[in-house]
Amino acid sequence: MTTSTAIDASFIKHFEADVHTAYQQQGSKLKNTVRSKNNIQGASTTFQIIGAMTASTKTRNGQITASGVTHTPVECTLTDYYAGEWVDHLDEMKVGHDERKVLASAGAYALGRKTDELIINALKTATQSVGAATEALTKDRILQAFTLLNKNDVPDDGERYALVGPDQWNQLLSIEEFSSADYVGEAYPMLTGSESRKWMGIVWIMHTGLPKTATSHTCFIYHKTAVGHASGQDIKTDITWHGDYAAHFVSNMMSQGACLIDQKGVVKMEVIDTPTSK
Repeated sequence: MTTSTAIDASFIKHFEADVHTAYQQQGSKLKNTVRSKNNIQGASTTFQIIGAMTASTKTRNGQITASGVTHTPVECTLTDYYAGEWVDHLDEMKVGHDERKVLASAGAYALGRKTDELIINALKTATQSVGAATEALTKDRILQAFTLLNKNDVPDDGERYALVGPDQWNQLLSIEEFSSADYVGEAYPMLTGSESRKWMGIVWIMHTGLPKTATSHTCFIYHKTAVGHASGQDIKTDITWHGDYAAHFVSNMMSQGACLIDQKGVVKMEVIDTPTSK
């Protein structure tokens, strides 16, 4: 192997490692909050809605009656996404920072935002909602959503999540129970670097990518099993040297999709950004 070839191979190896590390640490905030399937072969996959199982008695030495649990398939279609940029050879020698890591992080952020966008778009298709877009995010409104999930027998097992915008996060902080350490836990471990905390058995996450209008955001409370995310190809990096440009072209790519699995497990809330009163 020639010296130039060895340098090129080293560049590619380290760049790929940087992209994967950046995506895992700084990419998607929401991937771990939903059902996830990896290494999907084909253009789509299927998640199952499992019906309720019932218990019954039986006579001594009698046959157990099958519950007849229903399985309703929900298809999740995968789409290919790309994020690429040029890395000029001479620019690498001039800049005062590690251009490779900067671009790796930028690509990882882009793909992470796309992952979250897919999950949020799936949440948007939910039909259950409480309150109006002219209302703030109050404790009473949260309790309405909480009650709706309970009435639907959605498990209260620590895997309920809520997504709110920056303005709604400030509204939550005006609720004593949310802002007091006596009622909530610290930032959720898997969301390092994000505004998050656990309250009422729900992990609250501040997210800047929620649907919005000029005056409001759409917020969500959901259970992990109600939304699915599928990956056919986790992040893959292709780096090609172009002599006519004297630069590498770095292409990051992935194949992913998301879908709403169970309407009963998601509640939407249209919330005003700047309420006139608490």
